[in-house]
Amino acid sequence: MKYDTFKVACSSCNLRELCLPVGMSEPQLGQLDELVGARKAVKRGEALFHAGEPFKAVYAVRTGFFKTCVSSEDGRDQVTGFQMAGELLGLDGISTDHHACDAVALEDSQVCVIPYSQLEELSREFSDLQHQFHKIMSREIVRDHGVMLLLGSMRAEERLAAFLLNLTQRLHARGFSSSALVLRMTREEIGSYLGLKLETVSRTFSKFQDDGLLEVKQRDIRILDADGLRALVNTSRC
Repeated sequence: MKYDTFKVACSSCNLRELCLPVGMSEPQLGQLDELVGARKAVKRGEALFHAGEPFKAVYAVRTGFFKTCVSSEDGRDQVTGFQMAGELLGLDGISTDHHACDAVALEDSQVCVIPYSQLEELSREFSDLQHQFHKIMSREIVRDHGVMLLLGSMRAEERLAAFLLNLTQRLHARGFSSSALVLRMTREEIGSYLGLKLETVSRTFSKFQDDGLLEVKQRDIRILDADGLRALVNTSRC
């Protein structure tokens, strides 16, 4: 895994509004720049960290795409989340000082390394940073609750529709299209995350295409009827 020691300026990063420095003044951003002193390159298929490793830093995804997963008792990997540019990895290690999952790059990626002990120290000094970090942690909790809802109450079609809508919403916030995307994860990984078998995921994609909701070309997805997908998700809430 390549480790670059050149400076990464949060103040000039085009992801600053999606990451930690939201609402901070220029002098505060300067101090955060001193804290975020390196980038780490992670090749596709490599792990940024493994479950059980000591927790020392959180990582802001600068480019690329990751999955987090845990090993089940039968040895299979259970996908617990997908993270993209502007999102944080490593929060799982805060409570026990050890990582609780693996973080694996789904494509060649780069992360900014944020030493957690120094982040805590700076957070105590700047309430804006502490508030933003609490918001990020809260967002993770809300996302976990959303996944529990997916797994507990939704049918396969509703789960996949909710997943695609969430993914496009997050990508759109980063300047990408709200209707076209390239899936960085496999259908098997989507199934693991949504609690569905691979065959069910593939069959549901085909049904969405037959129903005119999507255009599917392997990993290239175009949403043709976002309202139709939303209607599927909203049905489960009635």
